[in-house]
Amino acid sequence: MDDDLLTRLAAVRDRVTRAALDGGRAPDEVRLLLATKTQPAEAIRAAVLAHRVLAPGAPLLLGENRVGELVAKAPALADLGVPYHLIGPLQSNKLTAALRYADGIDSVESRRLAQRLAARCAEAGRTLDVMVQVNVSGEATKHGVSPEDAAEFAAEVAAMDGLRLVGFQTVGALHPDARVVRAGYATLRAIRDEVVASGGAATAQAVELSMGMSGDLEPAIREGATIVRIGTAVFGPR
Repeated sequence: MDDDLLTRLAAVRDRVTRAALDGGRAPDEVRLLLATKTQPAEAIRAAVLAHRVLAPGAPLLLGENRVGELVAKAPALADLGVPYHLIGPLQSNKLTAALRYADGIDSVESRRLAQRLAARCAEAGRTLDVMVQVNVSGEATKHGVSPEDAAEFAAEVAAMDGLRLVGFQTVGALHPDARVVRAGYATLRAIRDEVVASGGAATAQAVELSMGMSGDLEPAIREGATIVRIGTAVFGPR
């Protein structure tokens, strides 16, 4: 077992615990998603096994930004039994490959994509867990629907056969002021709360908030993150 890997994972889990307690939450309300972009399958396997040593029984997720990497790595890691999510943009011409290997799509950001996913899932007789991606910062480099459109769009997605809306994803603002970053996460939490409280049967389960990464997991957790996507803090610089 790689001692450096264990040390980095332990440090991440400690940060999660402290941030949760600071926010008046139980640490087990927050799950780790290992963001595996550019990481080889053997490094991902080592991280999963190290996590099981540190936190036996604690839930863990894997996430890929690119469909090509998901396709290349998911089969080699299937024996671990860890759900693999697509957390990056999904192009329509890669739907078939994504649906073959992804347990969830966390980056639904357009009606067209949602409709195509729903149609494919209906054809296959499966239900797919999805999240709506919201661009809380308004930065042009970020993907996602606008906060103003997010609740209405989420209701549309939740009503589509073949899709199960489980929550929302965002990437925090690239800003030196931590208050700005935290405000963006508060916006996503408010959107989630509005959708869950809307009364629609299909939106009541949309409780997940996938927000916060290696550099800003603390403000995300304090604002209610249920999933934090951690890459460099576990695997080191790419």
